[in-house]
Amino acid sequence: MERNKFLFTVAMLVTVIPLTAQEGRQVFGPEAVIDMVRRNHPVAKQAALLVNKADAELLLARGAFDPAFELDASRKTFDGKNYYYYSNPQLQIPTAAAVTLKAGTESNGGDLLSPEVTRGRSSYLGLELPLGNGLLLDKRRAALQQAKILQNQSEQERKNVLNNLLLDAYTAYWQWAGAHQLYTIYSGFLANAQQRQNLVRNAYIHGDRSVMDTVESYTQLQQYRLQQTEAKQKLNNAAISLSYFLWQDDTTAYQLPEHYVPDTTRFNAREEDQVLEENMAIILAQHPLLKSAEYKISSMETEKRLKLQGLLPYVSLKANVLSKEYGFVKGLDAAYLQNNYKWGVSVQLPLFLRQGRGEYKKAQIKLKETQLELSAKRWQLENKIRYYQNERSRLLEQWELTRSLQNNYRQLLRNEELKFIQGESSLFLVNSRETKLLEILQKQTQLRIKYLTAGYELRWAGGMLD
Repeated sequence: MERNKFLFTVAMLVTVIPLTAQEGRQVFGPEAVIDMVRRNHPVAKQAALLVNKADAELLLARGAFDPAFELDASRKTFDGKNYYYYSNPQLQIPTAAAVTLKAGTESNGGDLLSPEVTRGRSSYLGLELPLGNGLLLDKRRAALQQAKILQNQSEQERKNVLNNLLLDAYTAYWQWAGAHQLYTIYSGFLANAQQRQNLVRNAYIHGDRSVMDTVESYTQLQQYRLQQTEAKQKLNNAAISLSYFLWQDDTTAYQLPEHYVPDTTRFNAREEDQVLEENMAIILAQHPLLKSAEYKISSMETEKRLKLQGLLPYVSLKANVLSKEYGFVKGLDAAYLQNNYKWGVSVQLPLFLRQGRGEYKKAQIKLKETQLELSAKRWQLENKIRYYQNERSRLLEQWELTRSLQNNYRQLLRNEELKFIQGESSLFLVNSRETKLLEILQKQTQLRIKYLTAGYELRWAGGMLD
């Protein structure tokens, strides 16, 4: 009777696998980790600086259209003789229509004033207009267009950097969670093995068990202790890897506290399947990597249009309406314009246009290369989405299969325990069944890590981690 009671106690111990106590522990969920990464990680902050840098580039490009004040003044007096004096302030106003407006005054005099210079006070209002190269597009307007494109492109680059960073952070978190889950499993098996060893030793002392049973139970205990030690090492390493992504608000590194534990409730929950194939066109249209490449192509198209201007002659027209004193255009009529003006034209045309043709052809080739690269990226991302979709579905099937196997191994273990109670089995066979149960729990945990990670890889492939 006492013997059957002892065997029943042993059987109950090997059947129930307790989890280690979580008292004093604090659950650190993936949402909290990702929030820290978004706000404080240096790479995330560097990505935000990309947008700030693009804003600075846009401000710089707009500076080319700022009005400019110029002053050209000089005087020469020698040996008591007033040779000349000039005072010519001028205001230039660039416009987005290639026209540069100019207005200024002149105050000139002296005994040896140059003949083409108007003596006394005068004023003028005029413009400068390119009629060939620079009429449709020039460097200033091209730089402004490209700066606006860069502003949008930098936002997509920020999203792409964050998309890659968050995938690494999610992967590190679930590796940590998986390592913790395995350590908990090993600890439970180790606790049972320790109690079993104590019971077998006491039974041996009382003459109810053989010495080989004590060796058998102690060997199993050593095996679990070794596995638990290895699991602890992997858990510590996983915590260190996760700590790389943890930073405080003042951009100082944050070491993961020992009392923090991961949220392992999702290891046994079935998540909603993510089907992205049906929305492939919408996903790719919003993908930050592809949108960034599209903005790059737009910038290169602007560059190509600018290079096309190099095939046109340089023709610059300057025209000014003149006025005496400082009154601009008083009594403006046809007679006034015929007698108070200054105009000029300058023309420059390279005879072979080799530089212009070369730069335009080079811009065409670069644009074609980038377009081909975009097509390759789009096809690559489509295949990645399909790959991770398939990977996630297969992993879910395998995980559910291991759940069924786990139930089967538990039943086999219970059956072996009953046979052990009836004296038809041995502790060796019970331990073997228990080892099989442990192996399937290990496999199940590893599959769950891969399954959860594949879900984030699927969203990463679609550019949706932000």
